Amino acid sequence: MKPLLIRARLLSFHHEPQGLGDAASYRYIEDGGLLVAEGRIADLGEYADVAARAAADVETVDHRPHLLTPGFIDMHLHFPQMQVVGSYAANLLEWLNTYTFVEEQRFADQAHAARIAVRFFDELIRHGTTTAVAYCSVHKVSADMFFAESLRRNMLMVGGKVMMDRNAPEGLRDTAQQGYDETRQVIADWHGKGRNHVAITPRFAITSTPEQMEASQALAREYPDLHIQTHLSENHDEIRFTQELYPAAKDYTDVYAHYGLLGQKSLFGHCIHLSDREADAMSESGSVAVFCPTSNLFLGSGLFGLKRLTQREKPVRVAVATDIGGGTSYSMLRTLDEGYKVLQLQGERMTPFESFYRMTRGNAEALGLSHRIGALEIGHDADFVVLDAGATPAMALKMEVVTTLAEELFLLQTLGDDRAIAETYVAGQPAKSRLPG
Repeated sequence: MKPLLIRARLLSFHHEPQGLGDAASYRYIEDGGLLVAEGRIADLGEYADVAARAAADVETVDHRPHLLTPGFIDMHLHFPQMQVVGSYAANLLEWLNTYTFVEEQRFADQAHAARIAVRFFDELIRHGTTTAVAYCSVHKVSADMFFAESLRRNMLMVGGKVMMDRNAPEGLRDTAQQGYDETRQVIADWHGKGRNHVAITPRFAITSTPEQMEASQALAREYPDLHIQTHLSENHDEIRFTQELYPAAKDYTDVYAHYGLLGQKSLFGHCIHLSDREADAMSESGSVAVFCPTSNLFLGSGLFGLKRLTQREKPVRVAVATDIGGGTSYSMLRTLDEGYKVLQLQGERMTPFESFYRMTRGNAEALGLSHRIGALEIGHDADFVVLDAGATPAMALKMEVVTTLAEELFLLQTLGDDRAIAETYVAGQPAKSRLPG
């Protein structure tokens, strides 16, 4: 396949922006060139310079005047919950028992899991997400179908077979030994195959017995390079129930700490109601709190204090995510728009530069994969999105008065959705334009 030379405006971040005026935090090229070869970025810079260095037979695509950024990264969502999105319930536990646990039992069927996997990856690509961290169901076949589809599309994905052996319907429970054995088999079958990464995935403390938590700990010891994902401190009733199930623990976070599940590669969904002691434990271990604004608002779980966690004496690492299907949009643009509002309600601010940093390089850093994804740099995987800030009539009208990059980014975040994604590139190949329909 010939190298591909893409012409567009380029935006990529070096580090977290410290305000609207922090131009050193990012690189912006008005007439940029990006050369892709063998799925990686081979060259980038001013278009004229990159074109002069490229081979004569290179294929060229001109996306001007659109903006090209690294592909979006979604740090927490549930593959089996596509048909749960928009289900009416009063709170987290009612929503789980009424809808989610019923739906997830269908993923014991391979044909159903395979069908939803296709639709799941279609939606990610449609919305500009090139990497996601996903929960499968308790059934190994759901993880098999997830990773098979990821491999087919050559996407960098993180996912795991959920482990849960109590407080769920019979059709949605494994055992401590089964969860351990099947997770090890998923790792053997899929980790490192293509661009796949397997995560150790105890759903949350409520649905795992102490024996299963010990099995999770054993897996973490055997596979120290793997990610761990679970849920923490999303809802007050959840917190109370967890403390009843684990009365010896100091608090909810201490349950996971007791089983050795805190650490640099541990991703904890929600973390809304952490005490200072829990935030200290998260900080000291390097664990990641994953902010899921649309889900937290939809289920009435609470308001995540991003600055409260990141600007404390012992800062906590933070990522952002859609949390489909408690979340209400596959779009990281829509997600960060709601995140902006959650912070506004608490007197906190998030600039559009910070938003775009968090959905690209920031989430890559939280994953420990910023050497491969999340930035436009030579040698990185060629996963990126092309953004059209005039994609709808309302956006086009607003663009008539937009004069700065910050204003354009904020417009994309505020009014953008899948229609603002002009193209999604996966490993250097256009993917959105090839979707059915």
